[in-house]
Amino acid sequence: MDNQEQQASAADVLTQAIASKLDYLSTLQAAVQHGDDRQVYELLDQVRYYEEVKKTRSTRSVNHLAELVDNIHPQIAHYLSDKLIDYLGHIYPFFYYEEYTTGLFHIYFGNWWDRRLFGDLDVINVRFDFDKTEYQKLRDSFALESQNQRLNTAKIEAISAESEQLQGLVDAQTTRDNQKADLRDQLKENSGKSSLPWDSGKLKDERQRIIDQLTKLADEDEKALNAHKLIKANDDKILVLSKEDTILNYEKQSIRDSFDDFEHFEAHNASLYADYLNSLLGKSEGEVTVDD
Repeated sequence: MDNQEQQASAADVLTQAIASKLDYLSTLQAAVQHGDDRQVYELLDQVRYYEEVKKTRSTRSVNHLAELVDNIHPQIAHYLSDKLIDYLGHIYPFFYYEEYTTGLFHIYFGNWWDRRLFGDLDVINVRFDFDKTEYQKLRDSFALESQNQRLNTAKIEAISAESEQLQGLVDAQTTRDNQKADLRDQLKENSGKSSLPWDSGKLKDERQRIIDQLTKLADEDEKALNAHKLIKANDDKILVLSKEDTILNYEKQSIRDSFDDFEHFEAHNASLYADYLNSLLGKSEGEVTVDD
């Protein structure tokens, strides 16, 4: 092959590569113009589409053409969000969405007071990215039901026990005052005793015992002085934990109303992409495959 033929061959390869890219973009543009969200999703990730929706293996392992639109994913997500959120509203009626910037959505659980920010909606991948901490709280709350406990039962019991102990210190103030007076008399009596060589060690030990008891009572007095403040702080902690348990109960009931139990909820989450794309199949105007 001479130089001229090599140049012609290279031009053909380049022309075909450009044509493939233009064909991909024009197909994607047509899908958007016709409102064919199913085909948009197929074009964005043909490998996943074939595996999860068509249940067949794709002819390619990576769709490099999809990289052409990586930098406009926010705009694509914004466009795709309308139908997706409408679909989710029927399946997950307890989730609410806020587009905090173009194509990016927060998920809120519920429309009640103190509802929680529960994660984000990944529109491009049709996936919930739940906040790990909040999701684990919900999971644990379901698990603890078998023990007739709420998520914060143990914490509330521990805090309540601490408050009872603090209140006990306050209530025992008169008793401590009497004990201190008696110990001071003992200390005075101890100091007035003669200290013969064979008695000095015994008197010293007795005096130290009295001082240790007085020190302990003084520490309890100090705790009692701060007890009301600490009890109030504990009451505030319990209120917060109780509110969280109440919110979790709302969330659990919402899941039961829609999915019966947490396991079915998780199963729906795992198959969300395929379920949604299959729901769009009947609305699609036809499948168009774009090759690399």
